[in-house]
Amino acid sequence: MGKVTTAYLLTCAAIGVATGLLIIPATAFSTATYATMPPVSAIVAGAWVIGFVVAMRLIERPGAALLTGLISRLVATPLSTTGAAIVVTNVMFAAFIELPFLVTLYRRWSRWLYLVGATLLAAFYSVWTVTAADMQAFQGWVVALYVVVLFASELGAVALGLVIADRLRAAGVARLARRRPADVAEAG
Repeated sequence: MGKVTTAYLLTCAAIGVATGLLIIPATAFSTATYATMPPVSAIVAGAWVIGFVVAMRLIERPGAALLTGLISRLVATPLSTTGAAIVVTNVMFAAFIELPFLVTLYRRWSRWLYLVGATLLAAFYSVWTVTAADMQAFQGWVVALYVVVLFASELGAVALGLVIADRLRAAGVARLARRRPADVAEAG
């Protein structure tokens, strides 16, 4: 990974704060609609993913999504309708986004790896939430629509996160926080 620089930490912190502020209203909306209208609550599921994708894409360094997730948790916990439970959600979502990069030992930064992470996340999260919320009580089409909307929200968030990160990178943001060719040579 090279050195953990102040620029890296501050970039993750800035993205984490923005993500935390984004997920506060998303959590409130999701919590309000989850028990009665699961497909509607799934619309905002991607809100958790955007910041983690931006961090990983912009910085391209190990741990960027996880550090951003931890920081966003610190921002969101006091104001979240779910309280400390948001910690599990943030870290889990960040870990799934980071997982494909870990599997490649952070040597590949292809766009499709973000989609793999979001797909794995959506699959796991849909099974977890359908079971935990006892959604089997709903009609089958409601559960199916929930899963479809959840996948669409996660994959759409990846696309949005990639666009945001690429535009920030083009503007020169976080240039000092990114991995450098020397870091790659040391890892090889």
